[in-house]
Amino acid sequence: MKNELVVKSNQVIEASYRLSVVEQRVILSAIAKIPKMCEVSDDEIYTVSVQDLKALGIHEKTAYRDLKEAVNRLYDRSISLDMGNKLVKMRWVQRVEFTDNQSAVALRFSKDILPFISNLKANFTQYLLSEVSKMQGVYSVRIYELLIQYKEVGGRLISIDDLRIMLDLGTRYKTTGNLIAWVITPAIEEINELTELKVIAKPTKTGRKFTHISFTIKNKPTSKKDIVEKIERDPDTLDMFYKMTDSQINMFGNQLARLPELAHLAVGNESYDALASRIKDMLRDPIKQTQFIPYLRNLGFAQIK
Repeated sequence: MKNELVVKSNQVIEASYRLSVVEQRVILSAIAKIPKMCEVSDDEIYTVSVQDLKALGIHEKTAYRDLKEAVNRLYDRSISLDMGNKLVKMRWVQRVEFTDNQSAVALRFSKDILPFISNLKANFTQYLLSEVSKMQGVYSVRIYELLIQYKEVGGRLISIDDLRIMLDLGTRYKTTGNLIAWVITPAIEEINELTELKVIAKPTKTGRKFTHISFTIKNKPTSKKDIVEKIERDPDTLDMFYKMTDSQINMFGNQLARLPELAHLAVGNESYDALASRIKDMLRDPIKQTQFIPYLRNLGFAQIK
């Protein structure tokens, strides 16, 4: 499992769905087995074994029972993807098989979902399966995926309404306080403890109402130099708003739109000019500007040191 890679379309990562911890482990284990960078037929069957689940933290005595129950539920699970001008609901799997020796199950991904988890050449996120193998929280993997997308950016701002939809919370955790206490905080604690990321989550207001969660995303320091830089760096950098002139917005907006690291911001087949126009609007917004600060620094925006 050490080098098994999970690759997902960003549309899947930001889609609306809910899976239990064991169901997520089964799906991720199967996705990690899909050959990378080649065409895959929906006839292919992927086997998830008891050993796979044990490596992902399932207790040996209950591994097959948990595996079988999870796959039975997965057969009825769906995922809703935003496809630009329409919302498309599709199934994760179209077929499941159980072995007589009770050591593994096999599943076949649905034809609809397969293009979003195989042979991806653009707008995708990847991470090692081992990074999430020990997570126990039902929302930890989902939030980790939403943040690892923006690892190179150094931060991400997600509206509370969008987060509720992505996590398929429905009427659960209606208040921002409950959302933070029961969903976000436990997930961030696991991410900080078990992965290479160091994340800080902070609710932000629009007017008098909390409307967004601002995530600061950093790599854990791995050397003395990294530790010193972490101590010296202003922890509130991502909460600052930099007033830019129209000419600066125009210049940096065009440059940001052409950065490969920000290709995931494009909607469908959106042109560079259209993406640049949207980014320029975001640079004028105190909340939305935060996600671009690390890139503005790299591009030489003088106000950001």
